[in-house]
Amino acid sequence: MAKLPQIVDEAWINREERIIFTTVDNDAIPNSVYITCVARYSEDLIVIADNYFDKTRKNIFSGSKGSALFITKDGKAYQAKGSIEYHREGEIFDDMKIWNPEKHPGHAAVALKVEEIYCGAEKIFG
Repeated sequence: MAKLPQIVDEAWINREERIIFTTVDNDAIPNSVYITCVARYSEDLIVIADNYFDKTRKNIFSGSKGSALFITKDGKAYQAKGSIEYHREGEIFDDMKIWNPEKHPGHAAVALKVEEIYCGAEKIFG
């Protein structure tokens, strides 16, 4: 994958704590959840801890793509869209267990493989 624009890296560092993670079910009905247990694993992977997913997990298992919406502290909105991987073991899972607070179960690590990024309506990557 090509390197993400520097503006995206800066926006991620300067983001508000919560992001919104959205998946869709087989009938194209969206499900959005607030997420606080999230980190960048690599250039193109945003990892979200599956602590209490239900509909989100079902949507992932049915093949949903996803989006992560985050807002910078100065009010700019960024949306990363892409395919989803679900890890119950391995390097990505082990990394999530390091930063996910112990009070949460961390059932799995959900990796959003960034394929497109928008800042508002402007496509800035992908």
